[in-house]
Amino acid sequence: MYARRRHVYFAMMGTCIGLFVLAWGVVRIWSIPAAVGMCVVAMVIPPLAAMVANRRGPEDRWWDDPSGDPKSDEWWDELDGKKRRP
Repeated sequence: MYARRRHVYFAMMGTCIGLFVLAWGVVRIWSIPAAVGMCVVAMVIPPLAAMVANRRGPEDRWWDDPSGDPKSDEWWDELDGKKRRP
């Protein structure tokens, strides 16, 4: 899953850079408001790309990893209703 998130991130950031370059290299010749609109769209992409790249999927079991403190792990397992394996 990490590779897919990374590919989506780079695709989104490539789209962002492409929009900026096209807006001020090509589109501004015909329409400055359209170029500004393209830049506004490109401005929104980086925060969305960061959210996509940093989200956790259901298969990412980071919350179930033991902390290393046996007392704390036992306490959390008791709260979660889990039985500890010996």
